[in-house]
Amino acid sequence: MTEQELFTAGIDWLGYVGVFIFGALIGSFLNVCIHRLPLEQSIVFPASHCPQCDTALRWYHNIPVVSFLLLKGRCRFCAARISRRYPAVEMLNALFYTAVFHISAYSLTSLVLFGFISALIVITFIDIDYRIVPDIISLPGIPLGFGASFILPWVSWQDSLLGIILGGGSLFAVAYIYAFFTGKEGMGGGDIKLLAMIGAFLGFKAVLPVIFLSSLMGTAVGVPLMLLKKADGGLAIPFGPFLAAASIIYLFAGQHLVRWYFELFVV
Repeated sequence: MTEQELFTAGIDWLGYVGVFIFGALIGSFLNVCIHRLPLEQSIVFPASHCPQCDTALRWYHNIPVVSFLLLKGRCRFCAARISRRYPAVEMLNALFYTAVFHISAYSLTSLVLFGFISALIVITFIDIDYRIVPDIISLPGIPLGFGASFILPWVSWQDSLLGIILGGGSLFAVAYIYAFFTGKEGMGGGDIKLLAMIGAFLGFKAVLPVIFLSSLMGTAVGVPLMLLKKADGGLAIPFGPFLAAASIIYLFAGQHLVRWYFELFVV
């Protein structure tokens, strides 16, 4: 390699490392959102503290992943166990940011996708814990996704608008039909608003693949749980995490999956 090529390669690696660290730092903030938003607490004040002993944490107790390892998964002050979810969220966000950087590099597209993915991560873990999709994220996400269509290269504003209508409308129709025939609520309004947000960011072409993938994953998880008798037939499995996971899969591999499907089953 020439000196110029070595210099450019070094810049690239610094970019990946920087984005990974940035993603981990944002992941630490996402943990705050996941913990406080359902409790309707401020995500700014007070500063980070142990949820058990309420002692304020020093900055070196908040280094993503590293602090968890150095503290051996326990609070420095009261020795209470720290949930493994904290480093998991930090790593997850860091890895996804790095993947976005790999396909979009230094661009406004990367910034938009950073925000979209982080929102999906927060929604996922809140829905797992509380069976709710927070409106404070999904509702603003719909106009933000529409606005992002003027930045994202693969989505026009028409695609985004149709994505909002098709995303929200399709799940609303499914929920209405299910409730009509069973007399029970099968899907919450939060999922409907979430898919509308997803449609806004990814466009209408993503809606049906996302529904298909999320339903497939939901079935793969829900049926074994019932068969193992860990839950009865009335188990309410949150659908938001599957919608979020399917959206991220589509984001990174959607075109390949659609092409594979048509080649295998249609052509």
